[in-house]
Amino acid sequence: MASVHSDLSVSAAASPWGAVALKILVAGGFGAGKTTLVGALSEIRPLRTEEQLSELGRPLDDTSGVEAKRTTTVAMDFGRIDLRPGLALYLFGTPGQDRFWFVWDELAQGALGAVVLADTRRLSDCFPSVDFFEQRGIPFVIAVNCFEGTEAYAPDDVREALDLDPGVPVLLCDARRREDGRELLIQLVEHAAARR
Repeated sequence: MASVHSDLSVSAAASPWGAVALKILVAGGFGAGKTTLVGALSEIRPLRTEEQLSELGRPLDDTSGVEAKRTTTVAMDFGRIDLRPGLALYLFGTPGQDRFWFVWDELAQGALGAVVLADTRRLSDCFPSVDFFEQRGIPFVIAVNCFEGTEAYAPDDVREALDLDPGVPVLLCDARRREDGRELLIQLVEHAAARR
């Protein structure tokens, strides 16, 4: 994570307030791995707002491709990484279902950027996230969460399927692995810095 430390230290050193907190969103479709990624990266016990999926919600919750999923985030996930004294990175995982999207505008305020998790079994589920960040000019990277037993796709194939601008990084990852998550954050910070 040395690259993130050095990239972020520059902006924090220039701050007249001393302590600095940077906000990154983790977005994507239902069941893409947002809660898992925040949990893998957070140095504190992550805050989770998960509820059990219910029979009443079945007509609203499309679980095709993620039939084993039993819970859903209803507000947000929250994690924290201390990069150095006075510099923290806050991770906010957004809810993936459209009925909870009203939360996104609040969460996006002041965000440095976003990691959009993509599940190739349900790739179209990440279109709303991509549209949201493009419309607001928030830098983002696409993180293809490589679930076990699913077909592997090259990043360029995912880029073409999502009709992304050439400059948007597309990376393969396992949301359970902290090392993969750190690489996503490094790529996001570098992408955000390049756009400024």
